[in-house]
Amino acid sequence: MAPQRPIIICSRGSALALAQSNMILAACRKAFPRRQFELKIIRTTGDKLQKASMAKTDPSLPKGLFTKELEVALLKGQADLAVHSLKDLPTELPAGLILAATPPREDVRDVLIYRAVAVKAKNNGTVAKTKTKAKTKPLRGFAPHLMLADFPNRAVIATSSTRRKEQLLELRPDLRIVEIRGNLPTRLQKIAQNGKLDATVLALAGMTRLKYNILPDGTLTGEAVPPGLLATVLKVEEMLPCVGQGAIGIEIRHDDPRIAEICEGLNHLPTFHCVTAERAFLRGMGGGCQSPVAAYAEIKKRKLSIRAVSYQSEEPKYGMGEAKLSQAVDLGRALAEQLK
Repeated sequence: MAPQRPIIICSRGSALALAQSNMILAACRKAFPRRQFELKIIRTTGDKLQKASMAKTDPSLPKGLFTKELEVALLKGQADLAVHSLKDLPTELPAGLILAATPPREDVRDVLIYRAVAVKAKNNGTVAKTKTKAKTKPLRGFAPHLMLADFPNRAVIATSSTRRKEQLLELRPDLRIVEIRGNLPTRLQKIAQNGKLDATVLALAGMTRLKYNILPDGTLTGEAVPPGLLATVLKVEEMLPCVGQGAIGIEIRHDDPRIAEICEGLNHLPTFHCVTAERAFLRGMGGGCQSPVAAYAEIKKRKLSIRAVSYQSEEPKYGMGEAKLSQAVDLGRALAEQLK
């Protein structure tokens, strides 16, 4: 009998995508030691459009910026599993493809990243200015464990997420929100070195998968982390996550039982139920990953519970719902109808 060809796992080439894909590769090899698995790196449209705005709906930008090329590889039989950050995967998949598995979800919360005070703090230790060379803008620093309410008036927060922007402005209408692009290390460098920026907001899950740590004193540590950065984890009640945040999605061909069997061994059913409800909500709202909506589903006492907010109207609309685990899609759809 001729040996079966290796099972190809495809991924984007970003640091986070590679970290996630190598997690899946290791899990596959552990669960199926007699099968061969290989990792294939594919550059996506989103990777090429580093200067395009992601903070607004641009009709010139194609859907599935970070997924399309991976899906083409699946459909052409050039790959067998595509690994995505689930928040990037559109809710409407190409014909012939399905979301087959979601491994256990990481922490869904967001993190506030900002510069530390570099000299003795003044004004109750909240804000101080660091010494810089002449003709450069002073780099303002802050005390550890800073919350959004502690930032000075008109502080500048950098984010390319409409969901984060709307929630920040609802909490602090005085804040100035500006765009920021680049991978995670690039964004950290910008906060550390750009005096025009005071802070940014990032997903804790991505930072965790890239081995960044927040020490008890608030210091952010990890490979390529600039010195002098602090981090504060935001509560879900303060910053509701985007749909699928913290989850990895594994996409496959719908008619491939060999790969479906592998996905059964990778799937974490509680996570799958939760993200199914969230994605049904997002699909019902008619939006994509950059829509100004947020949703988070949890399992509580064997029931599926979801809460959401939409900024698609003049005023924010909040909603919540609960249903059986088997009713995840109906729950998400019903909540979308409630908030439209």
